[in-house]
Amino acid sequence: MLLKIALVTALLAAGLVGLADSRVLDRTGLVGSCAVVERMSAGTEVWHACRPGKLQGRPNLVRKSCVSQGVVGDVEYWRCRTALGSGPPA
Repeated sequence: MLLKIALVTALLAAGLVGLADSRVLDRTGLVGSCAVVERMSAGTEVWHACRPGKLQGRPNLVRKSCVSQGVVGDVEYWRCRTALGSGPPA
């Protein structure tokens, strides 16, 4: 009996660790995600296409200095001044 409890606990812990990695949720389509669709030639402006997930809607990029350019179908396009997730300037 104790072995079964330990096995179930280990499986649940492994599942929670897997879900903590947001890439797993992105690939399964459970959470919304964005992808770069166009990078301006000057390198200062980046366009992102954000798709909704099954558990939550499209990501909101307003806090990342982006401006929504509209929704086409289920994809929302955002114009951002800099690339998201970039490190400090060199």
